[in-house]
Amino acid sequence: MKPATSTLIWLALTLAVTVPIAVAARSPLLAWREPVYIAAGFAGVFAMALLLVQPLLAGGYLPGLPARRGRRVHRIVGAGLVLAVIVHVAGLWITSPPDVIDVLLFRSPTPFSLWGVIAMWGVFAAAFLSLVRRRLGVRVWRIAHTSVVGIVVATSAVHAILIQGTMGTVSKTVLCVLAIVATGKVIIDLKAWKHLLRKRG
Repeated sequence: MKPATSTLIWLALTLAVTVPIAVAARSPLLAWREPVYIAAGFAGVFAMALLLVQPLLAGGYLPGLPARRGRRVHRIVGAGLVLAVIVHVAGLWITSPPDVIDVLLFRSPTPFSLWGVIAMWGVFAAAFLSLVRRRLGVRVWRIAHTSVVGIVVATSAVHAILIQGTMGTVSKTVLCVLAIVATGKVIIDLKAWKHLLRKRG
């Protein structure tokens, strides 16, 4: 890959990740929020940004990070994603425990919360699957992990788009679309379902 192309790819990724964060940081809504709530909100923004980075790492699409090396970084970023989700939920719990309990019990009146809790459990499930990868075997693990990740990205995107908060409408929509497209591409390119289809055939 040409140096100019590599630079453009990294620049595009940097903009896709940092612009939504910068827009959120400049939101006037932050003036009325507690520090803990702000930290929780930004943890959610970071988590959404990492959902774009993860498939690019897994697929080896980033210059300087071929598939094998990219997947090693993918595991580290995955741990960061889990941490970001925990901080996001913990911060919201500190500011309003009853609301978080309602969300976890799927009785919250706000639709975006329901999508968010599905995404949260999906992230934890994907992390757990990574821990038991050797026990499951490559075929079963890849199908299970891919399925869960697809759900996480889709539900996280809906969760983010439905929230009327600090993230800019355009920037967060672009970020969500890019995460969905990147995840779809890596699923297709890695042919995660080919073993299942062969087995059924």
